[in-house]
Amino acid sequence: MGGMDAHTPLAREEVEADLAGTGFRHDGERLTAEFRTRDFAGSVRLLDAVAIEADAANHHPDVRLGWGRIEFDLVSHDVGAVTARDVALARVIGGIAEAQGILPA
Repeated sequence: MGGMDAHTPLAREEVEADLAGTGFRHDGERLTAEFRTRDFAGSVRLLDAVAIEADAANHHPDVRLGWGRIEFDLVSHDVGAVTARDVALARVIGGIAEAQGILPA
């Protein structure tokens, strides 16, 4: 991600290495990941921990929550593209999931 600022759109090729191990992929429009949990409460625990970090970063994912699964989409809406902010939050979310023993789907 080199010298990219928070408002510079990033292409898929620019972020592939930075997403390794996070469970996220760049689909051309956004970063997206799905995590499987043992139950609904596990999904909520992951979301709760992510919400704290997202608020601290003032950057928030779009979330789909269900029984045993949670999906995150990241895009910088003010830019209309993926930026360094999205990559940084993807790495945080991937780390939280790993610490909770939750693997990407």
